[in-house]
Amino acid sequence: MASHLAARVHLPVDLENVKPMRLQRLSLSLFGAIAAASVVLAMATVWLFLTNPVTVANAVNEGDVSPLIRDLADALFTALRSLLRYL
Repeated sequence: MASHLAARVHLPVDLENVKPMRLQRLSLSLFGAIAAASVVLAMATVWLFLTNPVTVANAVNEGDVSPLIRDLADALFTALRSLLRYL
């Protein structure tokens, strides 16, 4: 009797028809994308430590990370440009 008094919440996605396997696949894909981005960022940081240690040392010494971020973005851009040229 009380079930007809409860208000139904309408979501943009009908969660009643979503299968658990689909949610599991989505969560694994999201985790994989975040992990891949983290690995790329970590590899670019290590590459920057090895190829441009003066910038890293200055950033650590002065506490200003903007040159480090700028060089890191430049390294990522160069790698992406090289990859796109290869393809």
